[in-house]
Amino acid sequence: MTDHATSNEAIAPEALRDRLSALLEGMVRSVDLSRGEITITVAANDYLKVMQTLRDAPQAKFEQLIDLCGMDYSAYGDGRWEGARFAAVSHLLSVSLNQRVRVRAFCDDDDFPVLTSVTPLWSSANWYEREAFDLYGIMFEGHADLRRILTDYGFIGHPFRKDFPLSGNVEMRYDAERQRVIYEPVSIEPREITPRVIREDNYGGLH
Repeated sequence: MTDHATSNEAIAPEALRDRLSALLEGMVRSVDLSRGEITITVAANDYLKVMQTLRDAPQAKFEQLIDLCGMDYSAYGDGRWEGARFAAVSHLLSVSLNQRVRVRAFCDDDDFPVLTSVTPLWSSANWYEREAFDLYGIMFEGHADLRRILTDYGFIGHPFRKDFPLSGNVEMRYDAERQRVIYEPVSIEPREITPRVIREDNYGGLH
């Protein structure tokens, strides 16, 4: 009983960072520790190899992928970001070793972002990768059923990209005469709303 409890006790974040840095040496760009959380940054070419190592290595044993999302860094840091635009960010959990890690994989091409699918490693990545494709346009090579999951099949564009128009590109409605849903150009005129500021000299009795 004591041995089981000891083996399931989480190690210190600094020790885990050092363990993963040694395990992934030469395969990753960085292993960073901030606010008690570890983030591994990896290039697209090394993504699948790193993920498989994190799942299978005895000192890692990340059996579960608990989240994966797309990211668009084009407006990150008030536009001061100079790296690749798109990335997939995953959160992995090791139940057996009681440890967690975040993995950030950057796409090489901003115009056509592609990463290798990790569905062969974790089946839970299936819908997560479909969502990242739908909302950010990130392609996952090797995914068996990569199609939209939140927007309609006829949807144009990827709505979580920073340059996607707030009003969208098309609008849909049901046409009674044709008895089907049709798509038309957006009829909303874009406009900028400037808040009106009213200043009073004696507001609240202040002078």
